[in-house]
Amino acid sequence: MTKTTALFTATGHDALACAYPALPCGLNHGLVGHPLFTRAALEQLAASLPATHIEHSIGDVPVNQDPSATRVVPMTAAEVVRTIDTNRCWMVMKKVEYIPAYARLLEELLADIAAEVTPLTGPIIRPESFVFLSAPGSVTPFHFDPEHNILLQLEGSKAMNVYPADNTDLVPQLAHEAFHRGAHRNLAHRDEFEAQARPFSLHPGDAVYVPVKAPHWVQNGPTVSVSFSVTWRSQLSDGEARLHLVNHQLRKLGLQPALPGQNPLADQAKVSAHRGFKAVTHGIKRALGRQPDRTAY
Repeated sequence: MTKTTALFTATGHDALACAYPALPCGLNHGLVGHPLFTRAALEQLAASLPATHIEHSIGDVPVNQDPSATRVVPMTAAEVVRTIDTNRCWMVMKKVEYIPAYARLLEELLADIAAEVTPLTGPIIRPESFVFLSAPGSVTPFHFDPEHNILLQLEGSKAMNVYPADNTDLVPQLAHEAFHRGAHRNLAHRDEFEAQARPFSLHPGDAVYVPVKAPHWVQNGPTVSVSFSVTWRSQLSDGEARLHLVNHQLRKLGLQPALPGQNPLADQAKVSAHRGFKAVTHGIKRALGRQPDRTAY
């Protein structure tokens, strides 16, 4: 593949190789000034994406934001981009690979890190990309995500706090199970969590790798921020999701399943059983002429 722009630096590759997949790490990239992320390009992107790919709301919210209390400004996505300097909004454009130019960039970025990623967690699956646009001072509340994620800072600055992914004091097991059954990504935050935060100060050219389900929150700087998020699923993330779904089912039967990681052999058996069950149910759906769910699990 011929690269059209500088991607991750050698320093970034070294950092990712040392940290992936369990630990967050800072990286460097060469996408600052890329034409796909000018304001005009982002306004065109917002106007071109389906409405289901857009989420925006008032950005000056607490870290502990209740998602049901989120306030939305009645503007089109393109208007949010055009007025981002003064509208106090936070915005995400999801799955921007829907537009071919962004799909090519996502492909290039993932190809650039494949040597660090695939030996440890298997082939890259379900690649997706997101553009975040934040007004000055905006906050992205405390939450987690089900994918491996590299967030690249392109314009402005932000402070990002990333927490351990496997600490049940931060995120109880029941919250993991609820998320994989459709609960919102936002999490309850307490001040004492801050002792476990790893802070990253992001400026144009900086990036951060966020492990699967590592809780985090973001404080935007004094100017508009533009970030590009590259995400993917893997055998590891797929297994993590399946394990929580199986544990939920066991809990419904009155059992008390062990926490993930306490019994690796049992974890592996649960994941294998879930994959086998889903393979059978998907086969039945196809035989009946129905489309299986388009998820990793």
